[in-house]
Amino acid sequence: MAETVRVRFAPSPTGHLHIGGARTALFNYLFARQNGGSFILRIEDTDRTRSTEEYIDSILEGMRWLRLDWDEGPYRQTDRFDLYRRYAQRLVEEKKAYYCTCSPEELERRRQEALAAGRPVRYDRRCRNSQTAFTGPSGAIRFMMPEEGQVGVPDLIRGEIVFDNAQLDDLIILRSDGTPTYNFTVVVDDVDMRITHVIRGDDHLNNTPKQIHIYRAFGYTVPAFAHVPMILGADKTRLSKRHGATSVIAYRDMGYLPEALVNYLARLGWSHGDQEIFSLDELVRYFSFAHIGKSAAVFNPEKLLWLNGQHMMKSSPGKLAELVIPFLKKMSLIDDGEELDRSWLARAVSTLQERAKTLTELAQSLSFYIADRIEYNVKAKEKFLNERTFGYLIDVRDTLAKVEPFAAAEIEKAFHAISEKHQVKLGAIAQPVRVAVTGKTESPGIFEVLEILGRAKAIERLGRAIEDIQARS
Repeated sequence: MAETVRVRFAPSPTGHLHIGGARTALFNYLFARQNGGSFILRIEDTDRTRSTEEYIDSILEGMRWLRLDWDEGPYRQTDRFDLYRRYAQRLVEEKKAYYCTCSPEELERRRQEALAAGRPVRYDRRCRNSQTAFTGPSGAIRFMMPEEGQVGVPDLIRGEIVFDNAQLDDLIILRSDGTPTYNFTVVVDDVDMRITHVIRGDDHLNNTPKQIHIYRAFGYTVPAFAHVPMILGADKTRLSKRHGATSVIAYRDMGYLPEALVNYLARLGWSHGDQEIFSLDELVRYFSFAHIGKSAAVFNPEKLLWLNGQHMMKSSPGKLAELVIPFLKKMSLIDDGEELDRSWLARAVSTLQERAKTLTELAQSLSFYIADRIEYNVKAKEKFLNERTFGYLIDVRDTLAKVEPFAAAEIEKAFHAISEKHQVKLGAIAQPVRVAVTGKTESPGIFEVLEILGRAKAIERLGRAIEDIQARS
């Protein structure tokens, strides 16, 4: 019987969940779901100077927003120090690790001497052969790396990668103050959590041969590895804040949809034929390491924006109506305690969602429906709200007061009647009305706009436009 897949996402809470970390979490999630396995969340918070509760909360918030639900955890490494110490002691007892009493000052002096002599900077292993190597306890604990031979890293993306053991240092696994180090805690956690596949960024590749030797020292089956290439900015340097937002939460706050960001993250370095738009279920179905590229992916904000627009178009108006409300509040279009009719808002959204690329844009577009008072575009006002259109606007206002039912089809009939009366094209009537009720020259279909605005608001806005023309005459 095949071993049950168990994978983990293990962020360090020294910042918010960023784009690269979110993609790593996504690939772990997809692989686990595809194989009926377990997705484990582990918080690597041993860096006490930089790890904060705020960042932990932000990471969890980002994961939940992306709907990357974990099956176990979140485990925190700071809760597991006793476990690491027991494992370190076991390696000492089995003579696979040893006590090192070299002071930081001694180590720095030898490092400088090695640099001056042009030698590789590695620990010279003098404590490894001392009489007190295994009898401590004093000093730090170092792991005994093999001094000869090679170690292969079985990588699901790059194939086997081979490292010379002579290049590996006897790394410290437990500091003299009893705190564990990264390469050691990772292995202990993976052993303890029965991790079968380690999917992570390729910036960890140089750590992997060291970790493989520690896995083997514990007699644990070495997991399969998949080192995902990093994400670069447009200038081909590592993605950072200078390339724009890198935090998942920042994209949420800018009005992106989680399904769009998940779709984009999956496509950063992975492909399935020529398909661009994926649901999460499709990603689970199609994901494979064979289609992850070996070279770095380039982050393209324009492509993400396009994808978000595609997902906006595919979303139901009712769903977008719920999602846009916080953005309407942020723009002060509605108050915190104010309740909009959701079915009405969904109808308004349905007229705009194909034009809006983000929820922020959608909220801005909805403003003419919701605001008590609209502002006219200056050029539009001069061109379409003037003495020439004055009579048209009066006729439209007076006719709308009588239209029954107040629906797009009936409103359209009324407009045709007015255009025939004045012997002008329909656009000569529709465009001034559009400016009068929206403030702009572009909007969804004017008959549908008027229906959604409602009779009272439409007539009030037409009246204001008529008064504005009179005041300037």
